[in-house]
Amino acid sequence: MKNTAELTKRLGVDIDTETLRLALTHRSYAYEQGGIPTNERLEFLGDSVLGLSVTDALYRDNPGLSEGELAKRRSAVVSTKALAGVARALDLGNYVLLGQGEKLTNGRDKASILADTMEAVIGAAYLSHGIETARAMVMRLIGPLLRDSAVLGEGTDWKTRIQETAAARRLGLIDYQVDGTGPDHARTFTARLVIGGVEYGSGCGHSKKEAEQAAAAESWKLLADAPGASADPRPEPAGGSSADSA
Repeated sequence: MKNTAELTKRLGVDIDTETLRLALTHRSYAYEQGGIPTNERLEFLGDSVLGLSVTDALYRDNPGLSEGELAKRRSAVVSTKALAGVARALDLGNYVLLGQGEKLTNGRDKASILADTMEAVIGAAYLSHGIETARAMVMRLIGPLLRDSAVLGEGTDWKTRIQETAAARRLGLIDYQVDGTGPDHARTFTARLVIGGVEYGSGCGHSKKEAEQAAAAESWKLLADAPGASADPRPEPAGGSSADSA
């Protein structure tokens, strides 16, 4: 693995070597090494730390915003695109342990890999130092996005939009049903969106998140084209509060 001293300096947190190595271990590399542990569990942990940190900051700093607007802003800041941008600024891609296939297909610059690794690094910081240090790192690296109008302008992603629409029309509970196919190092995911027991759109992606976004986009378009629907079925911003972001 490439010497991580410079990465640690950029992170501002001294994560122990083994935990950091695990955070940088993509499943494609783990597969080629005989099935060693991957960074996916740390990604799961880091996702929660990231969500809590961003949600807490948004809540405290924006007392006048509605639940729906807070959810949109959070969605923008923790999106794959936004996290990948932070990872690129850290040059994180050059430290990720990848399998040969991912190396040959420019895996070091894939948004999904960068975003997932960023979450894993956050999880590693939490394991090494606890919530306050991890939260401080999140706010130092990702906090500036909370004041970036270009990033916040992308706050209404497809999952947020379909959730608002379903709530406004009282369609019922949202359920993403996701299946994966292929080997661990090259899995493809298919998501089907069921709302109130009725199946709407479906979509595919190289991660569960991508597949769910694609399914949400297709479902939103189906709802927009439904008889009697407006061109944009989102509720007006001044309407009641929306459900929280999925």
